[in-house]
Amino acid sequence: MVFKKMLGALGIGAPSVDTVLQNPNTRPGLALTGQVNITGGSHDVQLDQITVSLVTRVEVEAGGEDHNALAEFHRFPVSGGIHLREGQQLSLPFQFPVPWETPVTDLYGQRLHGMTMGLRTEVAIPGAIDRGDLDAVHIYPLPLQERILEAFARLGFAFKGADLEYGRLHGVPQTLPFYQEIEYYAAPQYAGGINEVELTFVASEYGVDVVLEFDKRGGLFRPGHDSYGRYRVSHADADQVDWTAQVDAWVRQALSQRQSLIGGYGAPGGHYGGHHGGHHGGSGMGGVVAGAVGGAALGFAGGMIAGEVFDSFGDDDSGEEFEEE
Repeated sequence: MVFKKMLGALGIGAPSVDTVLQNPNTRPGLALTGQVNITGGSHDVQLDQITVSLVTRVEVEAGGEDHNALAEFHRFPVSGGIHLREGQQLSLPFQFPVPWETPVTDLYGQRLHGMTMGLRTEVAIPGAIDRGDLDAVHIYPLPLQERILEAFARLGFAFKGADLEYGRLHGVPQTLPFYQEIEYYAAPQYAGGINEVELTFVASEYGVDVVLEFDKRGGLFRPGHDSYGRYRVSHADADQVDWTAQVDAWVRQALSQRQSLIGGYGAPGGHYGGHHGGHHGGSGMGGVVAGAVGGAALGFAGGMIAGEVFDSFGDDDSGEEFEEE
């Protein structure tokens, strides 16, 4: 992935900046590694700072209507002040830490429809800021997130779309000002009980909060009741749990509570069920995530799981361009 441009704010004979990523594919909690290559122009210039940042589109409600806004949610300094001489060539390496809560944009080499993510390079010069074009980056799910997404596919849920909502989830610790909603049409076996499910992951070093919201715009839950279930699971459980059975249990739990909700009982709140309860301590996920990034996280998948997930997410591999508005 490369972005190369002249620093327009400096006019004719300006330096050029060329940002190169070693690999645009990564996972939450890992890093994007690359370098910013700068070539001096026809005269000496002072560069105050060079930074890279993650930028995405977020749905924001304003004036009673929703609109998409370009949002920068994490930035990282590559270099401080530099006096760049005429024709000088510099290569500035960086390792950009990807926040744990970064939303998933790709699964098994296929972009989730509705998701887009870019890395932007910004050069600050005296009195001005020159922003570069956006290069697409691809955020693959953590192993635990991947298992849960696979479970939705196996259960027959049909992928509808994904987006980012500006705001905070009740009772869930967040560091980012938005959260992701992965939307599904209900599988046939739940027909008549629910129509749609929205899945949200809020990850940390120790585990993932999973939020399921049911029929947000429909009539499953009475007005005034929370229409979601919340579960906290540990990274250590990624390969220890039958996630198809677990997700099915979560959904059926919501259905079984319908009568109690209609009858005036409380809505489901936080739930930390089974042996997933609480976060596990220890060294976190660094080793597990790094070990897996060469496989499914790089778009490699084999066998039945990959096929099921492709079927679930449809045929969209548009890899849509990320254009600033």
